[in-house]
Amino acid sequence: MNYKKLGKILGKIMILESILMLAPLAVAIIYHEGVKNILAFAIPLAALAVIGALLQLPKAKRETLYQKEGFALTAMVWLVMTLFGAIPFVINGDIPNYVNAFFEIMSGFTTTGASIITDITLMSHSSLFWRSFSHWIGGMGILVFVLIFIPESNEGSSMHLLRAESPGPQVGKIVSKMKVTTRILYLIYLGMSVLEVTVLMMDKPIPGYENEQFFFSLLATFGCAGTGGFGFIPNSMELFNPFSQYVMAIFLIFFGVNFSLYYLLLIGKVRAVLKSEEFKSYFLLLTLAVTFVFISLVIRFEAYPQVYTTEEAFRHSLFQVVSLMTTAGFTTTDYQVWPMLATTTLVVVMFMGAMAGSTAGGIKMSRIVIALKGIYINIRKLINPRYVPKAKFEEKTLDERTINDVFAFITLYFFLLIMAVFLLSFDPINGQTVTVVSDAGTYTVEHGFFSNFSSALACISNVGPAFEAVGPYANYAGYSAVSKIILSLTMLLGRLEILPVLILFSPKTWKKT
Repeated sequence: MNYKKLGKILGKIMILESILMLAPLAVAIIYHEGVKNILAFAIPLAALAVIGALLQLPKAKRETLYQKEGFALTAMVWLVMTLFGAIPFVINGDIPNYVNAFFEIMSGFTTTGASIITDITLMSHSSLFWRSFSHWIGGMGILVFVLIFIPESNEGSSMHLLRAESPGPQVGKIVSKMKVTTRILYLIYLGMSVLEVTVLMMDKPIPGYENEQFFFSLLATFGCAGTGGFGFIPNSMELFNPFSQYVMAIFLIFFGVNFSLYYLLLIGKVRAVLKSEEFKSYFLLLTLAVTFVFISLVIRFEAYPQVYTTEEAFRHSLFQVVSLMTTAGFTTTDYQVWPMLATTTLVVVMFMGAMAGSTAGGIKMSRIVIALKGIYINIRKLINPRYVPKAKFEEKTLDERTINDVFAFITLYFFLLIMAVFLLSFDPINGQTVTVVSDAGTYTVEHGFFSNFSSALACISNVGPAFEAVGPYANYAGYSAVSKIILSLTMLLGRLEILPVLILFSPKTWKKT
């Protein structure tokens, strides 16, 4: 294990996090939040900068990283970022319990959006900014940004890090040089973020929050860009005007698209984008899901509390399907009291997620398509042992290794989901009653199996809000400290797509060979 090289890159990440903390520090100063809030960011900022600088001192004998080292380093970086990122909440008292603070910022960096905060109105502006900004940081990837600064001679090391952090079964460069690839991705990411802030600023301010329009537009964009889902006012996005809700839904769709396709658009290869199999599957599933939910809300096969106009039914259908499919987790209404067809559709899209190479979580559409083709091939082989597979994905022949890797990932995904549900069943909260106050009225739900199942699913798919006792108008505060740590690791497993975390905690990774 190349410990000195790992330490150097980890040190760079720590210095980067200290620089990023200057943003919430500036917010604390701008809003005159006092010495306590300023120190809440100044102290961890200084600690990160000093430790990061010290880690740059040892000279590595080998500059390259092997694949195992790249995967382990990726998981280690995300854990270190979270450990330090939680400190400001504890110092300023917004989240005094460190385990709760760890859960909150892990949810931020992994773009999950699950929260333990019971009253968002008590949070300082700097804390609201930091937790939403963490979505934007984690959306494109922490190490992807650092790859811009890794020398071109370490292209192999860069590729290992990119594969460990980027979502999807097939990860590669969009141009010949890794530095150029990462710069293009970040410029697209930044450009889309700036565009969304600009469009949101065109809307009327939220009544009662007239002086906060730019601040709220910025936080909403952080959540959409990273497909996170932290609310920063009561009831998530419910208080936003319809115009802003439509804008956020549209941008969530955009951020759920593979960023490589935007590069193809920029260089004029529109046909290549339209021919993308995953792109077409993504929009087909999204359209079908919105249609099913909309029909169930309009025709009212079952009785449910809310009464919507046709426009409201369409808007909420579009927003909630897009929000959960892109694993953002923003909400505009209490979807868990919807008819069974609607809620079942939402659970399905939570599993599937958006496109690989986007900022979304979930299994990803590319894996779903490859898995279906793999099942078809295996059935054909059973019928005719002489059958020669000719399946293609994105105009490339699917080899057996790719199909097996997808099957292995999906198997691991469901195994870890079941394990998380099993471990949550030991929590003392099970069987307790939770009161929910939403636009559907006030009602009580019991924390049972579906609460645990949907919590685990929401965390491993990086969605955030779930159902029942952890639904869109509830939170994760009732879980024990042990359960919160389990769910935090589940979020990390989902964001890094399992393998880097398993490699980090494998004893064989650290044995001398």
